[in-house]
Amino acid sequence: MKSMIFAAGLGTRLKPLTDTLPKALVPVAGRTLLEHVCRKLMASGINETVINVHHFADKMESWISSQDWISLSDESGQGKMLVHISDERAMLLETGGAVLHARRFLDGCGSFLVHNVDILSDCDISWLESHVRQDALATLLVSSRKTNRFFLFAPDSMRLVGWKNVATGDVVMSDPSLGPDDCLAYGFSGIHILSDSVFGLMDEYLKEMGLPAGSKFSIKDFYLWAASRRPVYGVVRDGLRLLDVGKLDALLPAEDFVKSLE
Repeated sequence: MKSMIFAAGLGTRLKPLTDTLPKALVPVAGRTLLEHVCRKLMASGINETVINVHHFADKMESWISSQDWISLSDESGQGKMLVHISDERAMLLETGGAVLHARRFLDGCGSFLVHNVDILSDCDISWLESHVRQDALATLLVSSRKTNRFFLFAPDSMRLVGWKNVATGDVVMSDPSLGPDDCLAYGFSGIHILSDSVFGLMDEYLKEMGLPAGSKFSIKDFYLWAASRRPVYGVVRDGLRLLDVGKLDALLPAEDFVKSLE
């Protein structure tokens, strides 16, 4: 299985560090966030990934090319991660647009894992892969955790049917036969496995939304649109330990978190 790491974001919650550094290169316990994610994928047997770049893209490319455990050639060497760069310098494409922009690296692979660069977890990627159903367009790793934003799932199937923001009261339902109180609500981990058939459906989504090719769009909005057409499932990992390292006050806890995983 191939993978993609979302690493192009501006990292505004990590200012002032990200005034001079891309979020992906913020250090935690002696390694950058990007290296932590790459090493986790490699430990799960995933040796090929796409990394999108935008904010301080030159620094990202320089760091990637300087790592002796990374290969930028056509094949990954022994014990190395083969990395492709998906260049978003011209425009930050958001999560859905980023996946579609990386199509040339991922189309035809069957399925691929997407991982946010600022997420640390004890998730067993092989375990998640084993829970992917044959008919799934996407499989989202979710958990019961403190958050304001929840994906909503049908209780009998764990199929995605909606989304809600408890802070604003916003609710979007893809299945009109269900209300938010009928559903199971879980927080999204930023880790998901997609079928490569997603690209054709993304093309349809852009056309239906009246957006030109190359537009930016959210993967969340796409999933809610796609869920009435193809199954998008949630997989609950009981006891999942997860830390979002997207803000300054998470950096010190992240040091202890990383050490606890060793």
